[in-house]
Amino acid sequence: MNVSAALDWLFSTQFFGIKLGLDHTRKLLAAADADRTDATVVHVAGTNGKGSTCAMIEALARAQGYVTGLFTSPHLVEFSERIRVNGRMIPPDALAEEISCLKQLTESWEQSPTFFELALAIALRHFRKSGVNFIILETGLGGRLDATNAVPKDIAVLTPIGLDHQQYLGDTLAQIAAEKAAIIAPGKPTVTAVQHPEAMAVIEQTARDRHSPLTVARMNGETPRPSLPGTHQRENAALALEVMRQLHALPSPSGAAAALSKVQWPGRFERLAAPPLVLDGAHNEHASRVLAATWKEEFPGQKAALVFAASADKHIRDMIPVLREITGEWHLVSCSSPRIMPAEELAALLTELETGPVFIHPTLPEGLHAALSSPLPALAAGSLFLLGDLKALLSHAEKRSTVQ
Repeated sequence: MNVSAALDWLFSTQFFGIKLGLDHTRKLLAAADADRTDATVVHVAGTNGKGSTCAMIEALARAQGYVTGLFTSPHLVEFSERIRVNGRMIPPDALAEEISCLKQLTESWEQSPTFFELALAIALRHFRKSGVNFIILETGLGGRLDATNAVPKDIAVLTPIGLDHQQYLGDTLAQIAAEKAAIIAPGKPTVTAVQHPEAMAVIEQTARDRHSPLTVARMNGETPRPSLPGTHQRENAALALEVMRQLHALPSPSGAAAALSKVQWPGRFERLAAPPLVLDGAHNEHASRVLAATWKEEFPGQKAALVFAASADKHIRDMIPVLREITGEWHLVSCSSPRIMPAEELAALLTELETGPVFIHPTLPEGLHAALSSPLPALAAGSLFLLGDLKALLSHAEKRSTVQ
């Protein structure tokens, strides 16, 4: 089976939906011989900043000479983005081989594994074959019942927690924090970012109950400035540095600064030169506030021509007043995800909230062209699906859409 056919089968498993729970994950990992590892395992959960923090931890680990395995989600354009060894995406031949193996293994099972469970198994098998000795796992959804929580870990990491995915995780900050704090492992250390008091109380109680030494990572004057812009990225850097300190694997100050100065992470205030465009995956209120603050730092006194699309299940009404602070023009577009709110509905909401000029474009290329033709600097934000579509458009690549 070539990689295209293999990916066709893998993506077809999305029809089985999201199954929150660990029993089936453990069954799959055991059957696939992917449930044992001698590597150090770092497990990262949170609402915002997970991907950037994982990338920084990975860079610091590589600076210490580790062979790193990084598992993240979702991908923007290519599935292979999710699985990296020493920064390199899983090669097509290896990906096809792993998918074919798992298809043969599970096709007779009464209950098929989910897309995300299979992705995790592919990653762990590839990491083992590649001699990885330091693994970073980003949760897909929540923490307690996320497939990644089936993997034994050496340290739990909690990035800033906010309201998101309430249909799965709960309606209050405390409920969501409880789901994410459930990655804390008995007797193993935990490092958390500075949190809202409601979330911090839950984290502290969970750590006490599980006898997990808890450290709060705080940015200070000695925290190196990473390549990723924004004050929040220095806070993510402080979190990554504290994780490595707890693992007794922290590079020298100069080595850490050098590693963090080279970190790249797509879709997090990513500045393209041609065309001149900023991409940011701000998809909830907290992320929108971070984006607005970073925009004001990077483009002082300037508003944006914003290419915007957002998933209907997000709290778009809470995002809009924040984004209005930095937006001079709204360019509404459709994208490949069925979860995206129709542009006409979004336009009505924007008009109701008196946001300024709103333009509806029949296609993404037309919306992008209009924003780039504006005298204002161009920004695309609101959904990772939008960013993936834009990247595929600009690179003339085929994109396989996913909701997981």
